[in-house]
Amino acid sequence: MPADAHADATPADGPFGSMDAYLAIPRCAGLAVSADGARVVTTVAELDGDRARQVPALWELDLGGGPARRLTRSEKGERSPVFAADGSLLFVSGRPRPGGGDDAPAALWRLPAGGGEAWPVAAPAGGIAAVAAATAAAVVVFTARVAPGRQAGSDDDATWRDTRKQRKVTAVLHQQMPVRHWDHERGPEEVHLFAATLPAEATGGQLADVRDLTPDAALALLEAAPVVSHDGAFVVTDWHVDLPGGAQRTDLVRIDVATGERRVLASDPTHRWYYDSPAVSPGGQVACIASAGDSLTESAATFAVLVDPAGDGLDGAPAGVGDGPADGGPAGAGGGPAGAGGGGRSRPRRLDLGDLWPRELAWQGDGRLLVAGDRGGHAPLVAVDVATGAATDIAGDGAWHAPAGAAGDGVVALRSHVDSPPRPVLVGADGTLVELDAPGAVAVPGRLEDLRVTVADGTTVRAWLVLPEGAGPDEPAPLAVWVHGGPLGSWNDWSWRWNPWLMAARGWAVVLPDPAYSTGYGAGLVERGWRQWGGNPFTDVMAVTDAAEAHPAVDPGRTVAMGGSYGGYMANWIAGHTDRFRAIVSHASIWNLEQFQPTTDAPYAWADEWGMPADDPAFYRQWSPDAHVDAITTPMLVIHGAFDFRCPISESLRLFNDLAARGKEAMLLTFPDEHHWILQPGDAAAWYEAVWAFLDHHALGRPWRRPDLL
Repeated sequence: MPADAHADATPADGPFGSMDAYLAIPRCAGLAVSADGARVVTTVAELDGDRARQVPALWELDLGGGPARRLTRSEKGERSPVFAADGSLLFVSGRPRPGGGDDAPAALWRLPAGGGEAWPVAAPAGGIAAVAAATAAAVVVFTARVAPGRQAGSDDDATWRDTRKQRKVTAVLHQQMPVRHWDHERGPEEVHLFAATLPAEATGGQLADVRDLTPDAALALLEAAPVVSHDGAFVVTDWHVDLPGGAQRTDLVRIDVATGERRVLASDPTHRWYYDSPAVSPGGQVACIASAGDSLTESAATFAVLVDPAGDGLDGAPAGVGDGPADGGPAGAGGGPAGAGGGGRSRPRRLDLGDLWPRELAWQGDGRLLVAGDRGGHAPLVAVDVATGAATDIAGDGAWHAPAGAAGDGVVALRSHVDSPPRPVLVGADGTLVELDAPGAVAVPGRLEDLRVTVADGTTVRAWLVLPEGAGPDEPAPLAVWVHGGPLGSWNDWSWRWNPWLMAARGWAVVLPDPAYSTGYGAGLVERGWRQWGGNPFTDVMAVTDAAEAHPAVDPGRTVAMGGSYGGYMANWIAGHTDRFRAIVSHASIWNLEQFQPTTDAPYAWADEWGMPADDPAFYRQWSPDAHVDAITTPMLVIHGAFDFRCPISESLRLFNDLAARGKEAMLLTFPDEHHWILQPGDAAAWYEAVWAFLDHHALGRPWRRPDLL
């Protein structure tokens, strides 16, 4: 068979036939549902006229099966739609407004319930971050940035901003760790929570009685997603607490809208559990997600819990996962009502969801909690009867997101999967699924198969295998092994960034393994990867690779490996431990653990699992990929964004330098304006073109051709 059999340098026409066509696919994200469940709005992002960025707009979906209707249109786009109690639609946008200027920060806008022109109702100098609205009261809450130590809207706030802008000052003074988050500095601006009254729609006015509920918040609300009660009486939000030594924990707090009184609902100073993603029922019940990070003695765990909304917080670890409070996790389902605890202290009550790793929560009425999360290579939608703790799947296959109650006791959510981009779906009370009309429906160029392999210790490891059209025994496809990030994660969802169907359109098979440390398979699989990143996860990936290469539609002689973030770590580890791959692509990777731990944006998180480099240098050396650089013989393409603070670009710079110093075959692709994810359409196109050129040359034997965009 010729070296370039099946893999085609000129893929067929269609949405995956070129990067231009692929980037033009409209992208649905998020849902907003009116209080009566009759109206549903989603955000659809599309390329702008210059094909330089994705611009989101709001579309209303027809629950009766009719065509979707576009509601907004602007050059800056619209995001974060929320229905107010009166049916008007609030959203965040940087679109031009009177007196705002071209570079004004994002404001809060209001679109009348009956349609018409939207107008700005709040435009804080620091811009709007998150917004929520009560469903039975004219109360709106939002977060916005405020100058450090200043009062929102004050002359001092405005002067501070104007002075920094005029003098082009971008410096940030940090007084404690951590100092960064993903792609931006933590500060200098603070994030405060505001409450306001929404005036009658007919007045056309701005928010009234705007009050800063958290003048002392500093950075406690950075990235927070507050929710407001049905009657507008209180707000529940995650609250980040900076601790000595650069560590953090996340508490759950209740803030009274009338007085600003703040009460801790859930906190764990001892074991540093994280409480976030709150949801409040119409009757005021509170649920959230409780997570324990890795430690030197235990692997990570995540649960859905019920929290007493009137409690005063437990000063210590939540009640036990198993038999008692000493276990350090939320109490098991059936262990008493939410809030039941010793001495009048509130205790989160864990809901028993089996192997499901929860990601999102929403209430459908007072007694039914909707939970979506990872399980077995899917992300099902589960309904929990909170009185009994009984959990029932209401939508299984696929990955379900943004669930919400809809009219007629139905549920509306976005359903996606490895082979399907997010699509809005109405789940009827009888379990029927009806896909709603929305832009962005596509058919993928190939087929998806479930692959399972039993490894040496008897564990079953599964993966998805993407096969291109026409692949079979007479025309086997070359294989790309893609390792997911995390490491706590699962290949169960659509990805616009790492999309295997772009590879399939060029004739490649792609295998997506869920090795040790993957979520949705119970605590055992997580435990198998804990504190041994290059141990069981590596041997699991190799076992999946063996199984994929044995498939009759795969050519075992032309296999490559790719990964980003933790997957990039694994790509580097693979490079130093086997020569079976024709080429390796390492994106946003970790190369030297001793260097990575103190330079990432969350050094405390990795010290929890690994300890400090000075305290256990042998552990760091044991699992650091750079310790095996001399064994690398496979050509490597190393990729990184300069604004990646989770996995700093210093990792890839050192990796490339170490390879070059030893005469190893390697290339380095950097993105000066990107971060952990390569998001700008032009840069995404350049990323794929570089990967394809590299793989075409090293795996398919084609002459090297430098990509046009590079």
